[in-house]
Amino acid sequence: MRTVRDATFDVLRRAGMTTIFANPGSTEVSLLAGFPDDLEFVLALHEGSVVGMATGWAIARERPALALLHTTAGLGNAVGAIATARVNRAPLVVLVGQQDRRHLALEPFLTGRLDGLAGDYPVRVDQPVRAQDVPGAVARACHEAVTSRGPALVVVPMDDWSAPAGDDWSLTAGDGAGDGAGAGRAGGGTLAAPLRVIRPTAVADADLEPLVTLLAEARSPVLVVGAGADSAEAWRALTALAERLRCPVWQESFGARAGFPQDHPQFAGILPAGRSRLREVLAGHDAILTAGAPVFRQYPYEDGPLVAPGTAVAVVTDDPAEAHRSPADLALLASPAVVCARLATLLPARSTAVPPLPPRALPPVPPGRGEPLRAAHVLHELALRLAPETVVVEETPSSRPDLHRLVPARRPLGFLSAAMGGLGFALPAAVGLRMAAPDRPVVAVVGDGSALYGIQALWSAAHYEVGTLFVVLANGRYAVMDRLAERADAGKAPWPPFTEVRMAAMARSLGCPARRVETYRELGDVLDEVVPGLAGRREPLLLDVAVVPDPDFQP
Repeated sequence: MRTVRDATFDVLRRAGMTTIFANPGSTEVSLLAGFPDDLEFVLALHEGSVVGMATGWAIARERPALALLHTTAGLGNAVGAIATARVNRAPLVVLVGQQDRRHLALEPFLTGRLDGLAGDYPVRVDQPVRAQDVPGAVARACHEAVTSRGPALVVVPMDDWSAPAGDDWSLTAGDGAGDGAGAGRAGGGTLAAPLRVIRPTAVADADLEPLVTLLAEARSPVLVVGAGADSAEAWRALTALAERLRCPVWQESFGARAGFPQDHPQFAGILPAGRSRLREVLAGHDAILTAGAPVFRQYPYEDGPLVAPGTAVAVVTDDPAEAHRSPADLALLASPAVVCARLATLLPARSTAVPPLPPRALPPVPPGRGEPLRAAHVLHELALRLAPETVVVEETPSSRPDLHRLVPARRPLGFLSAAMGGLGFALPAAVGLRMAAPDRPVVAVVGDGSALYGIQALWSAAHYEVGTLFVVLANGRYAVMDRLAERADAGKAPWPPFTEVRMAAMARSLGCPARRVETYRELGDVLDEVVPGLAGRREPLLLDVAVVPDPDFQP
């Protein structure tokens, strides 16, 4: 007898979702026992790591990744990671286990009250009415995850997997062929998902006229780019547009990815996250075009306008929510890559000089004999050795400004961070990303406080031979919180440091090789040894680098 489980596996194969990231419980055993040999099961030791690894995988592959969570406990533990996946625009299909449908009314042990548990962060939550509707729900979730760029959840009672799919079940709706999540009939009903979804991206020149006029008439235009422009196509288009306009290019603050080559001579840096400094940086520009970024990401609240009076602001994004919440004069809902490529053709070339840019970051002075390491020392030495194609996954809040100044993104997906701001993303995301893109070196730069939220991912890295380098900047405290508390000037903060923690020892306890680094010479020696071979490395390594806290934090 062909089961719902069999039919769902066929949908997953057709959609290319043949790797499943999971931390299973008893309500998922009926799906996983006797797992097919052509599908790959990847175990993570915490649900946050499950979703984090799947997020890294989906971002690297640019297609949906599959995660499996265990009823209330699993989904509850993963909500923060699901929120991060949504804000990072990562397409995920998340299967959530549930108790046996036949006695759910009695609320037996492990019954999940799953409605709304993940809040508004999933792009869709489906609880199929019948077991036979599960394959269609999974197929639709795949499409929804891609179209809405986020996690789509399907809740499946444990007995559904063994239910009959129906004698007339087939993967295709008719005689036509194609790729996609699949369509067809199941249990006498139609599988409610198309075989393929076509998403046109063309833009008519007439729709671009307001942007062409704005930029052509501007005295001093400027570009602001963001995570929605992190692709080879978008980088080419934005580079051509920036050179056509002879204008500076700024990166959005707290962006998850880089939207422009940060070693380009017209790259100006990262926008500040406070309004007064933002106005100061953008002063003198009468037209601002943001591409793949909102208008504008902030962190600490400040009174006053975002930009100086008389400055026109336009935004180009393919994210409807981003367009609709941006306080702009004009929002164009379309592909930034397509729009900017066409603008670079339609606009007249400017002959004016590029306005003066902020000075490039100077390397830090090496520590003197007996002086401790600072995060900037580590980041500078790392930057000197990294290949341009390296992916740097960041989660070091107090040192992020130094990382931006010293470690430029030189290729698409050269930089990745948690757009949501919650901790626990970098370690699992770096593992999933490297698994999905084994030809690219991957380095995760994290604080020790951040690493503790996702430490279980190190076991998965070691077990599955994922050659990621984890550089932990260990200052033994929540340094960014200390700086924010000082800025609030409201008295002593109540949280203590945690200088007793040794990240290297924790990593080794999870099977991941690790080294403790305490001096500048040790740092240079180990980076010289490890970094040149990162592209072919199969064994992970964690560097537990002792640093002193940075005395200042300017987001």
